[in-house]
Amino acid sequence: METKMKKVEKFSQSITLKAVIIAILSLVLLIPSLMVQNLIWERQHRSVETIERINAKWSHAQTICAPVLSIPYTTSYKTSDNKTEYQHHTLNVTPEILNIETKLYPEERHYGIYKTILYKSDIELSGEFDTKNFRQIENSIIHWDKAYVRLGVSDLRGITNNINFTFDNNQYEAEARGNNEEYLGKELLVDLADSLFESGKETIAFHCKLNLNGSGSINFIPLGKTTNVHVSGAWDAPGYIGNFSPETTDTEGFDATWNVLRYNRSIPDSWTDNNIAGFYDSTFGVNLVNTVDHYQQNMRSAKYALMFIALTFVVFFFVEILTRKRIHPIQYFLVGVALILFYTLLLSISEQLNFGLAYVIASVATIGLITTYAHSIFKNKAQSATLAFVLILLYVFLYVVLQLEDIALLIGSVGLFIILGIIMYFSRKINWYKQEELGEAEE
Repeated sequence: METKMKKVEKFSQSITLKAVIIAILSLVLLIPSLMVQNLIWERQHRSVETIERINAKWSHAQTICAPVLSIPYTTSYKTSDNKTEYQHHTLNVTPEILNIETKLYPEERHYGIYKTILYKSDIELSGEFDTKNFRQIENSIIHWDKAYVRLGVSDLRGITNNINFTFDNNQYEAEARGNNEEYLGKELLVDLADSLFESGKETIAFHCKLNLNGSGSINFIPLGKTTNVHVSGAWDAPGYIGNFSPETTDTEGFDATWNVLRYNRSIPDSWTDNNIAGFYDSTFGVNLVNTVDHYQQNMRSAKYALMFIALTFVVFFFVEILTRKRIHPIQYFLVGVALILFYTLLLSISEQLNFGLAYVIASVATIGLITTYAHSIFKNKAQSATLAFVLILLYVFLYVVLQLEDIALLIGSVGLFIILGIIMYFSRKINWYKQEELGEAEE
């Protein structure tokens, strides 16, 4: 019976059982690590809501749908009983040439710990309409005196100037009278004089200036048969969005030019009434990217929690084997909790300071805490220093991976492969079937 009890005791203190316990502890600590990821997501969601409130007071991302010339006409037709009936329609014509020159002035706005990207802009629209192709509509009377131009702006609150259109050297004031969300968004309407069309000109030139506030991004819809858009601004991280790629120069700030032809987009040159699909599958523009998205960096770092816990436990485990110093599972657990707290420290500090400085503070605090605790266990400065060195390498490795977004997977995979190789090298001489008591050599 005594022999059996000794075998049970030796097995309870065996290397294999300790390795199993460490593995189970690592998996158990996945629960708080997932809770940390959920906390990061909640803070990020709150940040998005706060930013939306800031943007709502300024104005949201803007989409500009360039001028459309709308001409009412009445069509007559005979019924079966030989009566004449009339139908009223509107012919909508896109510009023959459309030029949009935009200068953005981005700025950061803070609300507590949250930040959003707003902008002011100077926009100049110019181009011309071709009128020669719709002067005659069969069985119809065109009401030139009721012709008007529509300009779509997604958020009219961002307009900061009185908008005057110039058509062939005649000025017309724009009014906010329309709302066609599916096609042009919020509409500015400009009533035109019929004298514009009596001159016999085949084209009508237009020009207007628009001062527009927005947030996040600015987008354009290429209604012109030939659309030329030029956008520039002082922002180091522009993101070009939509279905068309620009020619860019991103040295100081950014400078982007789009040239879109009628063949490149699925928008007709003209249509009647609202017999047209939406335009928004043809949009393009510039997104003012927030380069310091610490929530995204926090989330990416939190996904490495299991690796940090496992590798730190491996170091403790090897020290335990080589020095025959018993480390209780509770002590492993406390070290694991300290590693988890690193991510909450990083999150809370990065909301107040920039991510790089927050990372240094959180990692130094965590490494210092674990090293001090390890020294109280090992009672050996060399072993404690070795553990601190390993932890420093791990945290430096993680920071490098977080910064190298494009090749993060490659660097991370290679780094983990090297770490696995080192672990296999140092564990090659361990007798995993050894059942004797770890402290037997001391007796």
